[in-house]
Amino acid sequence: MTTFPSGEQFEIAHRDLRATVTQVGGSLRTLRAGDWEILDGFPVDTMSHDGRGQLLIPWPNRVAGGTYTFDGKTYQLALSEPAHHAAIHGLVRWAPWSVEELSSGRVRMAYRLFPMSGYPFMLDLSVTYGLSDAGLQVTLRAENAGEEATPFGAGQHPYVRVGTSLVNEAILHIPAETAHRYDENLIPIGRVPVEGTPLDFRTPRPIGDTEINMDYTDVRRDGDGRFHVELAAPDGAPALEVWMDEAFRHVTVYTGETVQPPERRRRSLAVEPMSCPPNAFATGQDLVVLKPGERWEGTWGITVRKG
Repeated sequence: MTTFPSGEQFEIAHRDLRATVTQVGGSLRTLRAGDWEILDGFPVDTMSHDGRGQLLIPWPNRVAGGTYTFDGKTYQLALSEPAHHAAIHGLVRWAPWSVEELSSGRVRMAYRLFPMSGYPFMLDLSVTYGLSDAGLQVTLRAENAGEEATPFGAGQHPYVRVGTSLVNEAILHIPAETAHRYDENLIPIGRVPVEGTPLDFRTPRPIGDTEINMDYTDVRRDGDGRFHVELAAPDGAPALEVWMDEAFRHVTVYTGETVQPPERRRRSLAVEPMSCPPNAFATGQDLVVLKPGERWEGTWGITVRKG
């Protein structure tokens, strides 16, 4: 029996939509519609890299210096990103998850995060991936399985594409009013309006040579409370929307200047639903605090238009 770097592979399908979810991290490895590879994922014979498809729990993005104070106590996380002196993307993306439900168009994965150094809290986690005529829907759930209040944040890290060789040619729409400025370690140091800056994609336009690695917030939502980031080919098709419900108040958008290997740079766009901004463990901004037995749930998805 072959053992893959990302563990067992779980495939789901609906009509011409197909997706692959991995045992390691409960990650979304592939998503395609017919011949269109919607997700710029990773091969089955490699581990995930650059966060591709991974779940970012119990915090998305970075914690500066890996240090935070919660309920009067200071904690030190491992510096999983030494280059930026930060703890990055949580604690569960390399852990083996268990499959709880599997059908032709749906899979639910689960993991219990036990207390550890730097995060002495316990969470029961699950992620459900489903395919339907509406596209892909992903629901993340977390429950405080411990006996004390617990700091929490969540996100996911898909890279999407619409058939262009580079993202430069793709048309991007981000209906968000503000973005965070970052320091040299990519930690937010202030929030600024996007109006009049290269980061303003409130009106759809080609990405061009704009470099984006930014947390957007103050988002515009539709009548259902959903926020949509849209990416389209130059002629308008194919196109996709990455949408997220009100549990996700932030989205990081990244054009991939530093991904490896270099030939993959700017080939796809990371659109990362996040419940809180980078460094929320330290700042408390939009941080979720779960009481014992309390649950959090957030849903995001991808809808596609082929023509």
